[in-house]
Parts: sequence; structure tokens; C-alpha cells
Amino acid sequence: MPTKAPASKKPAVRKPAAKPALSSSKPAAEAKPVKPKPAPKVPVEVVSLIDKKPKKKASQDVPSLPAPVAAPVPPVAAETELTEDGRQIINIKPPIVVKDLAAALGIKPFVVIKDLMETNIFANLNQTIEPAVAAQVCEKHGFVFEKEKRQTGAGVHKAEPVVAPPSEPTVVVAADELKSRPPVITFMGHVDHGKTSLMDFIRKARVAAGEVGGITQHIGAYSVNHGGHQITFLDTPGHAAFTAMRARGANVTDIVVLVVAADDGIMPQTEEAISHAKAAGVTIIVAVNKTDLPAANVDRVKQQLQEHDLASEDWGGSTIVCPVSATKGLGIDHLLEMMNLQAEVLELKASPKAPARATIIEAEMEPGRGPTATVIVKMGTLKIGQAFLCGLQWGKVKSLIDDLGKPVKQVGPGMPVKILGFDGLPKAGDELMVMDSDRAARTLSEERKEEERKEKLAAPQRATLESLFDDLAADQRKSLRVVLKADVQGSLEALVQALGEIKAKQIDLDIIHAAVGPISESDILLATASDAIVVGFGVKTENSAATAAKREGVQIKLYSIIYELIDQLKEAMAGLLEPELRENVIGHAEVRQVFDLTKGIVAGCMVTDGRILRTARARVLRRKQPIYDGGISTLRRFKDDVKEVRNGFECGIKLGDYEEYEAGDIIEAYTLEKVAQKLE
Repeated sequence: MPTKAPASKKPAVRKPAAKPALSSSKPAAEAKPVKPKPAPKVPVEVVSLIDKKPKKKASQDVPSLPAPVAAPVPPVAAETELTEDGRQIINIKPPIVVKDLAAALGIKPFVVIKDLMETNIFANLNQTIEPAVAAQVCEKHGFVFEKEKRQTGAGVHKAEPVVAPPSEPTVVVAADELKSRPPVITFMGHVDHGKTSLMDFIRKARVAAGEVGGITQHIGAYSVNHGGHQITFLDTPGHAAFTAMRARGANVTDIVVLVVAADDGIMPQTEEAISHAKAAGVTIIVAVNKTDLPAANVDRVKQQLQEHDLASEDWGGSTIVCPVSATKGLGIDHLLEMMNLQAEVLELKASPKAPARATIIEAEMEPGRGPTATVIVKMGTLKIGQAFLCGLQWGKVKSLIDDLGKPVKQVGPGMPVKILGFDGLPKAGDELMVMDSDRAARTLSEERKEEERKEKLAAPQRATLESLFDDLAADQRKSLRVVLKADVQGSLEALVQALGEIKAKQIDLDIIHAAVGPISESDILLATASDAIVVGFGVKTENSAATAAKREGVQIKLYSIIYELIDQLKEAMAGLLEPELRENVIGHAEVRQVFDLTKGIVAGCMVTDGRILRTARARVLRRKQPIYDGGISTLRRFKDDVKEVRNGFECGIKLGDYEEYEAGDIIEAYTLEKVAQKLE
């Protein structure tokens, strides 16, 4: 039998050769008698098969590769596609795993690994590779790589461009797609001044009654409709959470409503809330609550606000101040109208058609639901079933629950909603982005987690007095930001006044928050978000603040002598100023003769005044006009290299790569001195 096969039916031997992987090892044993080279007959046979039966092209055309004992044909189905030159097409969808590529090519995985090592790519069996790299491997083994499989019967094959792995979607929004969105408003202020009770009246729900001790313990996002306009509210446990989110880059709030009790006035937490709102650069509306109480004094509150640069409109300022009462509902409609008016002035717009993006407000693990998160949609429309990427986590929207606890199918821009479907717990402030597929979201999530593992090896770098000069040199910092804490009000006022008198042309001293009391964790959070340093005078640092400062890398400076504090900050600011470069002419030399040597053109000179230093810079003057400016590369007396040549001596000078010297030129030597600037 083996001797007859090649003599009688050589084309028949070619037919089973296309299916060795689909059968047992028997065809492989029968392949040995095929070793005689049937080169003259193979092309004729292939042409005839193509003319008669194009459908069997895949099983007949592969043996036409140069060597019959080349790489085995991969285990592909009967509908295998070929290019015009007879090469087989490999279809693999990203991510491309090494072992999957080897199986598609029908070769051992170590062969693919060896090919990758030749291109300086070291990967194991389960690692993924770029589509472009996979295309090179396929090309080496006589195949054509295609990322997506073309449709059956599409005619002549057209190679598709190989794209990179999935990346974060780029949002391009057309101007005609922008629609007005609801404003996002945050209530801030001192504890027990009625923030939650005020919003409770607006929402017509008893939220405050459900809180422990009547104090808000978590962040809630709610939406109300007033006069046909939707408004989104954030009720936070205080300025600390507001700044903690901003420290992660989440500037969600459009307007801050500062709630001040009419009987208490501005309190320490109110001052901190003002500092945090100003640092965020958001619009501030003041709601003077508890105006129905006998001890209420709205004018005193307006006077205190003016001391914090928040002058009321009726006092000639630009800050909207609304007297309200959360218990009796006085002035609530006027407050809501001012919110809508301010939102119209800000012209808040977003595209409901763009890929949805949202910001995490709070996240928690709920029994029976797993990781859930309350978000505010910034753009686009969030729908059930969409795959998303959020920080290090990914997932698929399984359910959307509005602020009333009702399930919804989709949410538009500016609206709050609770999402179910995370694979892990995200962080407050993380951005949620809708992706094209689960695979793309999972791949990017794994990449981010790998990057975070690498970043954990390096400590965070925050601002220090010593590093501020480097930041300024890189045009990254234009001011020295300071959080100032003092022991008593008198010292604080003296420090603020003294530091405010420090002026400089290129650097400003910006006191973003000044208060009396020990350095707290809130001060560290504010310094973290604003990239500032914390300066304390006659105060101590709380344990929680010291821990937070170490964790966030915030620098704390403590002083007990007021002049020492002022002097050190002055020195720090003076050190931030870029030193001036001053030119000091040290000598002149006249070119008497030009020599063409093996090492280049050298000017034979006579030093007419001063001295010529080897380390100095020099310029060539011709008829008092500068021709060339550069460093001195060669300075010689006869054949010896020297460090300097004084007045009245001859020397040879070569400046950089300049060679166009002429007799009569003047070489002027000078040095550059850095002179420290002084504060004016």
C-alpha cells in the first residue's frame, strides 16, 4: 500500500494532508512516503482544482507552501479563508493570549514564545500580546492575521488595520448636542445649623429624623423639581468629605449653599466651609437659617460674612444671601429661585447623547446587593446593561435606583442614581466611564490595578518648602499655599497681616485657610486637595492629623516665635524667585592672525585688557557687532593648554565649532553670575 500511493494517486495524497489535526496519528504516519518532491505536478493540480472546485481551495492550496514538511496546518473548520496569494487567514479577537495564538497556528506554544523573544518580548503561555505583534508572528509562519473575521462571501479579502488594545474612550461632543443640565448643589456649614433640615423641607421627606442624633452620617444625593427646573442636591457630613472628594480630582459641585444659623452666626466650621468652598472655586449662596427664632440677627450674620469677603448684594457685594426658616418654610421658594437663577448664569450644559460619564458620591457594601455606589451623571445617558469602568473596578449596570428608591431604566446628565453591578467597591470621587464591551472594561481595569501596585512602591510627593523651587522652575507653581493655624485670635490676625505684606513679582503667598485651634485632620485634607503646606503657631497637632499628614505626604511646620515664622516664610518665598543672570566682562583679545591646524581653525590673539579664562564664555565682535557667542574650547600659550592668559600676552583661542575668524576681530570674554532676587 505505501508504495502504490505515490505512484498511482499523488493528488489523492494531498487531500488528507490538509486534515492531520482533525484525525488520529495515523495520517501523520502516512505522510512519510510523501517525501519525494512532486514539484512539477503540484502547481498544475492546484490550478485545476481551483478552476473546478473553488470551495475546496482551503484543503488543496495549503500544501503549495515551499516545503511539504513545514509547520502543520492549524485545526480550522472547512470554511477557512484564504488570501489571494493562497495564505490562510487567522481570526482572533483581542485579548490575544500566547497559547491561543499557538493553537490557531497549529504549532507548539514554545515556538511562539521563541519568536516573541527574538523581538525582545518576553511572555508566558497565559500572557496577552499586542495585535501588531501577533501579526508579525503569523507573517513569519506564512499566515495572515486579522483581528475580526470577515463575513462569509464578502469577495476578495481586504486586510483590516490592526488596532491597539482597548483604551479609555475619547469623548467628542458637538455643540448642537449640548443641553441644559440640572445644577449640582452642596449644602455646607456648621454642625446643627440646619443643613439637612433645610433640605428636608425642600424634599418633603424626614431625612433628619433617620440620622443618628439628628446629624448626617453619610453623603446623600437627591433631586427636586422647582418651577419646571430640576435641581440636584448633595447633603454631606461636612466640608471634610467635600474636600476629600476634591482631593481625588472630583469637582462635582456647581454651587455651594452655605447654611448659617441666624442666632449663632459664623462658627469655626462655617469658616472652614468658606475656605473649602473658595479653594474649590465654586459659587457660594448663603442661606441664613433659623430666622424665626427670637435671637435671630440677620444683619450681624451679613456683617460677619463681609469680614470673610462675602458681602451681601444689598450691602453692595455680589453674594446672594437668603433669610430662611427650615421649620416654618420661610424664604424657601426665594432660595430655590436664586439657585435656578445662578444655574442659568453659569450656563451648565451637557450632552445626553455622549458616552455616559458619572462621578462616585458614595459607595458601600449592601447585604444581598454587593457593592453599590451613588453617582451623579456628568454627561451622556446611563442605561441598564452598559459595561463600565470606574477607577480600579469594572462592571455592568444591573440595576438603577433613583433617590426615592424606585428602579429606573436610564438616567440623564446632572441626575443622581444608585448603581448595582460593580465587581469591587469603588472610591468616592472616582469617575465612571461607559465602555464598548465587558472585555474592554475588564482589560483596562486589570491594567489600572497593575499600575496601582507599581505606584504603591513610591511614596506620594506633596509640597515642601524645599521642593517648591523645583516646581516653580517647571512652571507648575505660581504661589505658596499655606494653611495657617494659631493658638489665639490675636496672634492669628497679626500673622495674617504680616504675611499679607510679603510681596514678590513671581510668587505670591496664598493663605487658603486661617483659624484658631490645633491642626486637625480637616486641615490636612484641605492641604492635600490644594497642594499646600500647614503652618502652626503655638498649637499642637492632633494624632489623627499627624497620621493623615504622614499618609498624604503633607508637610507640617510648627513655630513658637512669630518672627521666626515670618522670616522663614520670607526666605522660602525669596528662594522661590528665579535668580537673575548678570554678565561680567573680564577681558578682550584681538585676533592678529588665523591658523589652519589639523584640529581646526584657531585664532592667534593678543590680550589687550583684562584676562581670558578657559572656563569663561566669549563672543566674537566684528566692527562692534556680535558674530558668535559660545564657550572657549581651546586656550593655549604656544603648545601648552592654560587656564588663563593675562593682559599683554599672546595666545591661541578656539570658540566651540566657530571657524570664520578674521584679523581684527575682538574676542570678548565674560562670566555669568547668578544673583539672588530680593522680595520687594
